[in-house]
Amino acid sequence: MWTVRRLLAASTRRAYSSRAYSSSSGNAPRATRPRGRLLAGAAAATTLAGATVVLSYPSSSTAHQLPPPDTLPTSSELWLPPSRGEMLGRLKTTRAEGTKAVADGSEAAPFDLLIVGGGATGAGCAVDAAARGLRVALVERSDFAAGTSSRSTKLVHGGVRYLEKAFLHLDYDQYKLVVEALHERSVFLKIAPFLTSEIPIIMPVYNLLALPYYWVGAKFYGWFAGKEALSPSFFMSPRLAVENFPALKADGLWGAIVYYDGAHNDSRMNLTLALSAAKLGATVANYVEVVELIKKTDAATGTERVCGAVVRDQLTGVTWPVYAKGVVNATGPFADGLRKLDGGEKKTANIIAPSSGVHIILPNYFSPR
Repeated sequence: MWTVRRLLAASTRRAYSSRAYSSSSGNAPRATRPRGRLLAGAAAATTLAGATVVLSYPSSSTAHQLPPPDTLPTSSELWLPPSRGEMLGRLKTTRAEGTKAVADGSEAAPFDLLIVGGGATGAGCAVDAAARGLRVALVERSDFAAGTSSRSTKLVHGGVRYLEKAFLHLDYDQYKLVVEALHERSVFLKIAPFLTSEIPIIMPVYNLLALPYYWVGAKFYGWFAGKEALSPSFFMSPRLAVENFPALKADGLWGAIVYYDGAHNDSRMNLTLALSAAKLGATVANYVEVVELIKKTDAATGTERVCGAVVRDQLTGVTWPVYAKGVVNATGPFADGLRKLDGGEKKTANIIAPSSGVHIILPNYFSPR
């Protein structure tokens, strides 16, 4: 058994010389990747058949360094987003125009889309619609990313578990999902390097038979990314794994597989999307809640359709109508609440089935040294 361990360690010793983790004790080889302290441990059940996953977030990155001062824009060249008061003013000044359009039965409306919900989905819809030239209004009853969008694993990943499903169940759709997600990961890293980064993820292996399984899975995960792949995965010996992660259980440890994925600041990314939508001309306001949907009867079909909403400023309590050709429900797990404003509390059945995941936050002393 010890012979097998020594062979595995010897076969990968060359890789360690360039990728070994830095150690504060000074005994371990130093390298630039992966750096930083361990901040979070993801749910173990979500990755490669229950392997323990440890995430190490970089404390610094060249992508986060500021450019030279002489290349920074001057104050006159910077775009300053409108204040919340200005955004509310835009929503309120369209009231008369919208009321007249409804009264006349006209298809005209101050906004093409009213998006309800300022999370990642709502902000993304606002950016997409505003970039296409539509007149967009977005309202959020709390703050941007106050809900689910700030409670993610902070990963921008292709989904290792989906890759496992693709192989175990020969599911081509799962394979396509992984490839698409890996491409989107590269898009994040390119367009927002100040919010995203590459991070190492270590999977300790306590079953010798599982070692090739994890190694092959990590390699395929990198290969499926093609030219957009991050740093290649590699095997780490038991000695180095324990040396760099002292909190790992050493008994029965056969080694570890290290692979790379993307990470981002989810709430900052959400806010950046909202600001991007505003820069493209969208009217974006937080702490504005939809309390009622406005409907009008279609003259051709005799049916009612939504043409706006009555909103309330959560800070002042003032309410007013906002008219739009279409209303987008982007409220995430609270979608049924808005649906019931449309169909009625008793007539509308819930369609949201909440699910829960476990994100384990570990103290700093679990960090690699």
